[in-house]
Amino acid sequence: MAKKSKGKHGWLDRTVEELTNSKNTKAAWALASILLLGEAVLLGLIIQRVPYTEIDWVAYMQEVEGYEQGETDYTKLRGDTGPLVYPAGFVHIFLWLKNVTAGEIFPAQIIFGILYLLTQLVVMAIYIESKSLPPLGLVLLCLSRRLHSIFVLRLFNDCWAMFFAYLGVFLLQCRRVPAAIFLFSVAVSIKMNVLLFAPGVLAVVLRISDIKETAKGVVAGVMFQIAVALPFLWHHPWSYVTKAFEFSRVFMYTWTVNWKFIPEEWFLSKQFSIFLLMVHLRLLWALVQYRWFVGTSLHSAVRTFFFIDDKDDGAQGSVFVNKDAIASTVFMSNFVGILSARSLHYQFYSWYFHTIPFLLLRTSISFPLKLLLFCGIEIVWNIFPSTAISSGVLLMSHVSMMYSYWKYPAPYPLQVKAISKRPKKN
Repeated sequence: MAKKSKGKHGWLDRTVEELTNSKNTKAAWALASILLLGEAVLLGLIIQRVPYTEIDWVAYMQEVEGYEQGETDYTKLRGDTGPLVYPAGFVHIFLWLKNVTAGEIFPAQIIFGILYLLTQLVVMAIYIESKSLPPLGLVLLCLSRRLHSIFVLRLFNDCWAMFFAYLGVFLLQCRRVPAAIFLFSVAVSIKMNVLLFAPGVLAVVLRISDIKETAKGVVAGVMFQIAVALPFLWHHPWSYVTKAFEFSRVFMYTWTVNWKFIPEEWFLSKQFSIFLLMVHLRLLWALVQYRWFVGTSLHSAVRTFFFIDDKDDGAQGSVFVNKDAIASTVFMSNFVGILSARSLHYQFYSWYFHTIPFLLLRTSISFPLKLLLFCGIEIVWNIFPSTAISSGVLLMSHVSMMYSYWKYPAPYPLQVKAISKRPKKN
């Protein structure tokens, strides 16, 4: 009897060991498969049993209907919630959805459910490829009530933008730089928030690529932007550029999840906007100075980027160009943008939820504290309407995450030489 008990414990110990070993990609993919299957079942139950809440879907359909009827002036494309304010990629995707679903909710929920699963698959691949996080960390990706709602009960366009953005991160990990840049362009064509990834993407590209490879991606990305926007640029270029990329737009105080503890007049003031912009830029510059180019410098990376022949195989450092560092750099670039954003609406949680477990697990703070921060952020995003207290908790959680990442970084697990940007010529 004692032997039997010991055998059971031995099996359990081995399972726990495999699921906490960051190098065990086989166990990670096995767990990912189980989680995705469970997620598929859960999504089916949510769609079947939880009432859909109308927020933007009808407005999306109205906006693309105007284009379908021949209108190419962005100032005249409107829905119940106001004018169209998203780039042309959004128009084409949601026109396709309109044609496929006939504007009906249920088939759209099925498509968004598939999109959710594909997004989870891509993000899990990023985690597993990093080989720095325990497979059990994948479980955290499936625990957000709000994220399930954003995808299949709200049908927000943010979901499409983030899918292509995360696919771009994965390809960046695989050093497929032109394809990665192209996918980031696709994501930006749906919603501009993906630009928050740009500083981190640039830092990574400077370390792992060269001007020729990068130029291919940039040219392809620009050509894509022109192609999808051509009907609008051809007839009303100024209207398209100013509405699709309206950087001066101010979001309503009523719907913001953050900064509810300050008066509305402060929130809407130009001074507050400038202050947050300065905070954002300062945080990015600090990351450039002390995190993203450790072992080299920005100047050295730029010189190497443009002049490959000057590259010393060891000059770029060893650990800061691995897959873990690539994901960490891009995710933190996005996170500091979230931290310093003036307004975060409920659907904006999809902009960074998938990065929260990664960034927390890449710190050396205690696991209970990591779990507390993770749960605290999730709870805040499920409080409606937001309050001064919930906004304060969100800000403190964000600041704590940033401080933990900065002050208590987990050691990089892969001590490997940097991969050359280009094979040496004999």
